[in-house]
Amino acid sequence: MNRLFKQHDIRQVEDLEGLWEFGKLDDIEDIPKYTHKMKVPGCWEESPDFYNYRGLAIYKKTFTLKEAKGILLNFKGVSHTGKIYFDEEYLGEHYNAYTPFCFLKKNITAGEHEIKVIVDNRFSEESTLHVPNDYYTYGGITRGISLEYVDEVYIRQLQFIPSFKDNRWHGEVSAIIHNYCNDTKKVHVSIEIADVRKAIDLQIEANTTKIITERVAFDHIQPWSMKTPHLYDLKAVIKKGDRILDDLIERVGFRVIEVDGMDIKLNGEKVFIKGFNRHEDAANFGCSIPMNIMVKDIELMKDMGANAVRTCHYPNDELFLDLCDEYGLLVWEENHARGLRIEKMLRPNFESQCEECIEEMICNHYNHPSIFVWGILNECASHEPEGARMYQKQFNQIKSMDQSRPVTFACDKHFKCLCLDMTDIVSLNVYYNWYHGYDVKEQMITEIDWVNDVTSHNRPVIISEFGGGALYGYRNPNRAKWTEERQCDILEECITKFSEIEQISGLFIWQFCDVRVTEEEWALRRPRTMNNKGIVDEYRRPKLAYHTVKRLWNNETVDK
Repeated sequence: MNRLFKQHDIRQVEDLEGLWEFGKLDDIEDIPKYTHKMKVPGCWEESPDFYNYRGLAIYKKTFTLKEAKGILLNFKGVSHTGKIYFDEEYLGEHYNAYTPFCFLKKNITAGEHEIKVIVDNRFSEESTLHVPNDYYTYGGITRGISLEYVDEVYIRQLQFIPSFKDNRWHGEVSAIIHNYCNDTKKVHVSIEIADVRKAIDLQIEANTTKIITERVAFDHIQPWSMKTPHLYDLKAVIKKGDRILDDLIERVGFRVIEVDGMDIKLNGEKVFIKGFNRHEDAANFGCSIPMNIMVKDIELMKDMGANAVRTCHYPNDELFLDLCDEYGLLVWEENHARGLRIEKMLRPNFESQCEECIEEMICNHYNHPSIFVWGILNECASHEPEGARMYQKQFNQIKSMDQSRPVTFACDKHFKCLCLDMTDIVSLNVYYNWYHGYDVKEQMITEIDWVNDVTSHNRPVIISEFGGGALYGYRNPNRAKWTEERQCDILEECITKFSEIEQISGLFIWQFCDVRVTEEEWALRRPRTMNNKGIVDEYRRPKLAYHTVKRLWNNETVDK
């Protein structure tokens, strides 16, 4: 299941999920030996023979094409590098586990065909974003994959930008139309949303893409909010004469996110963010999380009083974002990079791989009303001049693609960072009384004074990470580190004291659930080879801190 809603009434779509032929490869030139059946989507670490495998592997799937037509092969995520072959023809390669990609094949004959995917989850100099880290890089076709039949002219993408002015909702709708044949085509495009319909006659030249944009005013709109997350279908249809060629449906919401001085506002009302950092990781499933666990995660977060989630440290499965849209859960989504020192940021592929990740993240996730802020480069070299150049470059890229949302990044270079003035929202990672012993309120005020000194104007501050570790079931009256009691103490003090500071507009607890880490560089610092700072463990069993957070976050005194 790739999405929570049906995206096409006309275009035929086939899921390619299920069991694929699978085998390890010692070298990319090896003759494949298919020794296993492997579930797609899924991580190969789910299989007993591949619990700790890091290397090359190959997947194969045969299928029958119903009719001669063009097809799109849509991959939602391959971890972390995939080489794609169709009937032995090499289509191309994609890097990064956490963003979708697709390949177009023109004029395929009806009958039986074969897809092969060579997957690589090894670390290397070429892989600048996937490195040994405080979370695990799994292997496999980890998110959904589908085959879509497309005519010679089809809708590649829809984009919706809502706005509110003169007491009325407005929307800017853009449709990207592609003609992959060798002739100019004349088509009729209709776009419909909230009972408003626009029609455009379009001439599109051979092998080109055109963008059409319409601005529309609406009446009787129910806005999207956390309490009432109303959603609307945005539908585009292409016709040539009386024949319908293609259609595409997106789900959108009418809402406006603003930064007003030191406040974050949703539809003009101040919002205090109460959220969790959440990795895509679950016991027995790795990063390929089934929908029922996604739903459980959201329900557990909301039960504790949360209204937001941060997709640390990469774009999330779009099915999870669909659920956040439905549940009214605000989302901080960020590109893929965590804790990279300047020498790693200076590797030849770093900037191009970041650019591709941002491009794919925003293009594919733009329409989700739940996403309220874009983030980049968690805990990277923001204190180095060359690092600051890269931060500015990425912020410029985001702003060129989307000016409707603020930008931020999670900073741990306290009193040294060079990039805070590039942001709309300042975000700080602090681990008071876990790594450092401080008077929480006094130290936080000192840091905010520094933020205000180095930025051109006072702006909202989010505490993007705070918390402490606890091993599930380890309880002791001495309240030592790694006990559930110590985790409760840290969270209670931080949540209470942070909420007393006016400029703080939001909190993200590190983290929602315990997650696996890579052994390289991390195992000796992480009991169980896990990051154990979760409020629930990897099986979603609540620790004592669950009840502490629930009590505090359902108390109006911390809602400001």
